[in-house]
Amino acid sequence: MSRSAWLLLALACAVHFVLGASLGLSVDEAHYALYAAHLDWSYFDHPPLVGWVQWPLVALNAPTWLLRLVPQVLWLGTALLVHGLAERLQTGLPVGLAGGWAIAVLALTPLLHVLGIGLLPDTLLVFWSAALVWLTLDLMQPAALRRAGPWLVLGLLLGLAGLSKYTAIFAAVAVALCLLPAHGAPLLRSPWPWVAVLVALVLVLPVAVWNHANHWISFTYQAQHGAGGGWQAAPVLRFLLVQVLAYGPLLAWAWAGSRQGVAPGARSLLLFFAIPFLVMAVLSGGGTSLPHWTAPAWVALAPFAGVGLARAWQQNRRRLVLGLVVAQALVSAVLLGLMLSAGQPLVANSTGQGNSAQPSNPFADLHGWEQAGATARTLAQQQGLHSVAVQNWTLASRLGWYARPLPVHVLEDRFDQFDLWAGDLPPGGDTLLVDWSQLAYTVPLGAHGFASCTLLATQDVQRLGAPIASFRFFACRNWSGQPQPQLQGAAP
Repeated sequence: MSRSAWLLLALACAVHFVLGASLGLSVDEAHYALYAAHLDWSYFDHPPLVGWVQWPLVALNAPTWLLRLVPQVLWLGTALLVHGLAERLQTGLPVGLAGGWAIAVLALTPLLHVLGIGLLPDTLLVFWSAALVWLTLDLMQPAALRRAGPWLVLGLLLGLAGLSKYTAIFAAVAVALCLLPAHGAPLLRSPWPWVAVLVALVLVLPVAVWNHANHWISFTYQAQHGAGGGWQAAPVLRFLLVQVLAYGPLLAWAWAGSRQGVAPGARSLLLFFAIPFLVMAVLSGGGTSLPHWTAPAWVALAPFAGVGLARAWQQNRRRLVLGLVVAQALVSAVLLGLMLSAGQPLVANSTGQGNSAQPSNPFADLHGWEQAGATARTLAQQQGLHSVAVQNWTLASRLGWYARPLPVHVLEDRFDQFDLWAGDLPPGGDTLLVDWSQLAYTVPLGAHGFASCTLLATQDVQRLGAPIASFRFFACRNWSGQPQPQLQGAAP
């Protein structure tokens, strides 16, 4: 690897470490950290590996900066795999040039930095996907059917991917569609591919066992979640625009890299991109696709982009390439800077409700929750309350993490993981209700709320001297058991 590639990797890792040590856990990170605090065979919305890998650190009560070393190591491992793949795919280029550009593509992709700071199921799946592309390239060789070891590794990787996220099935399909044309009928007659399938199935067995014991709720939820609403073309166009902004145009050079300078047989590896991306694009028409869901697809494309950019660099198209590099570097720097500054100075005067006339701040999510959790524990102890409650499930994970060991009740008519962990607040129950200004609700009283709620404290959140949000803490008594949350400012 070239010195410039090593320097770029070191810079990216340093940025990830600084931000990981400076920011609080996001809503998703806290949710998956709670997986480790409630160790189980699987969970309502995702398979268990994202919780299992954190369990040793969570059991030791590790600080946030240490928890975030896990995604940072995974990002680094992914970058090294992508570098190696680009070098293996290229033909006729100087050693290290394609790999260096492949690393540059990763380091200049805005959304992938988020996965390199916070541990999500997608962070794991990105790494396993890169490893599967590497191994599939090996297994496409004619002699592969005579060696047992790589097929056992394939089963291991497929199983770990399946334990990370249900969309790992797309990578499994890509593996099959690459290997079948490479080997033909002998692939199906060989015992080793079937051994790989068996190993993968054994590894994902905990997910099936847990779902069988819980009425298959994960599969039902994912099927409903994937179906979305009525299909429309406009959300697909919006999805494509967001993809360009989130991942940047440098990855588009993959098409040039796949057309020249890559062995024809290796081009089938583009299926690792095409299958998940096309499925997510179609699903976006029903409103059910998020930007980071396509991250494994883009990472599979990065080695091809490295080859394409290396060739463009050699063909004296350097001015265009440098322009795109500068543009993506600025976008990445602005995104990470806004995360660190809580949106300052571009987002100001955002202390009010994200659902009312006052503007919301998408970066306020990462600040103030640790202090709010500490305040919740103190107030609950003073008031003799044994739980915390919120009126929207997205508010539960941060308090569930930072207010541990207090259980968190979600006061809305929606079944989710918190119902499995804490259950509904029973009628007549008392709790500490926490409200956050960026998603504020009216205090629930009467037939669809509590008999009484007393404001105990208000806690403001500031970043760089500017207010960004506030928390309110209420001692609420005698719950009706009939939730009907009402956003502040919304019509009754």
